[in-house]
Parts: sequence; C-alpha cells; structure tokens
Amino acid sequence: MSKKVILVSIDGMRPDGVLQCGNPYVETLKKEWGYTFNARTCFPSVTLPCHTSLFHSVPPERHGTTTNTYMPQVRPIEGLFELLKHNKKVNCMFYGWEELRDVSRPGSLKHAVYLNALAHEDTDRKLTEYALEYIREKSPDFVFLYMVETDEKGGHATGWMSEGYLNCISTALDCVKKVAEECPDYDIIVTADHGGHDRSHGSDLPEDMTIPQFYRCEGVTPGTDLGEISLLDVAPTIADLFGLEPVEEWEGKSILKK
Repeated sequence: MSKKVILVSIDGMRPDGVLQCGNPYVETLKKEWGYTFNARTCFPSVTLPCHTSLFHSVPPERHGTTTNTYMPQVRPIEGLFELLKHNKKVNCMFYGWEELRDVSRPGSLKHAVYLNALAHEDTDRKLTEYALEYIREKSPDFVFLYMVETDEKGGHATGWMSEGYLNCISTALDCVKKVAEECPDYDIIVTADHGGHDRSHGSDLPEDMTIPQFYRCEGVTPGTDLGEISLLDVAPTIADLFGLEPVEEWEGKSILKK
C-alpha cells in the first residue's frame, strides 16, 4: 500500500490543556505515539499566519501573512499541498474556519468541506465524520482535518484553561482517537497552531508560543519525547513520509532526520 497521511490541526490547543483536560486518550498518545509538549510555533501566534507557516515551512515574515487577512506572497514559495499535487498525490481538506482556504492554491485540492463553526454546533465532530466518510470511500493520499472549537468556543469564549476550554480539547482528542482507530493504514500527525492566555493569543508569551504535537508514523518510536521541534518541521516531515524532497526554500527539517 502506498503511503497515506492525515494531518490534524487543533486550533489554540496548549500543552497543559492537553494534560489537564482529563481525556484518557492522552495516556495512549504518550505511550503509543511520538509526542512533545514543547514544540514552538511562529510569531505572531495567530491562526492564519501559523497555518500558512505550517504548510509553507517558513515564518510569517517570509510568506507575508502576518494577520488573519491573507496576503499574496511577493516571492511565492510552494506549499505542501502543491508539492503533493505535483507528485500526483490526492489532497483533501476539512475545515471549520473559512480563511484557511488560502493555505492551498487553486487546483491543489481534490475535495474540500467547509463548515462554519459559528453557525453550527459540534463542528469538530461533524468535520471528523465527513473526513472519515471520504477516507472510507476514496482513500485519498493526504487529508488535512482542522478543528477550530478549542480556540473559538473554548479559549476566546470562556478563556484559555477554563473548564469550557478543557472540554473542547477533550472533544477534539475524542475525534483524534476516532480517526486513529478507523484509519490504521494512515500515518497521523496532530498539532496545534498556537496556544493562548486569558481570552486571547498572538503574543510571544510562552503560553501562546508553546504547542503540543503527536506523531503516529513510520520512523518515530512510540513513547518518544520529541523535545523542542517546530511547527515549521511538519511539512518537511510529511514530504519525507511520502519519500519526496522538501521544497528548497523551506526552513524546517523532517523530524525523521533529527
């Protein structure tokens, strides 16, 4: 079977939020996946800049999107979706925040589902089900599943580390568990884009800049603490899993080579 990968992004998920949310699947992640509670995101620690960096493996000062308003790149850098498309991989995306449409260029996605988290309830679970249904039917090569409720309905609405916030993390981890159990043939990476403090984020505070990551994939020993890795390392790692050379301009490094 050819390599297949799922990338899950849980918006606004802090490492201590994972550890304190009370979801029993956290122990499975620590035992059966490679993990870190000390990865670093990009500054400014804001959703669209961080996700643009996630997919293009350069910091915001290079890709030019420094707020939640997309800015076309002055010196365009090929992103992960485009690299995979050029190598005949089938990409799809399931997301709950419309601005993320700009992390991929037109034509690089075979399938996409957008569900407005502000207009619908339980969007993390619904998007997970949509993704799993598509995986069962089409078996795409690369799946990006984005969950926004931890940030939008947790952190911003009730405060980072509040009960409501921790409940949103637990729900997101339930979704991760379901994806992992139903997709045993896929390598899976789970990351946050940024953390948060009080009812905001975007600063260079450790609470905003430190994120958790989890890797269930070839080349990562289960139970390994991966230490101080970066959000910029995700795209090169996924390229590595597919046996592809990273884009020359990318600054991150595959964690499989560290």
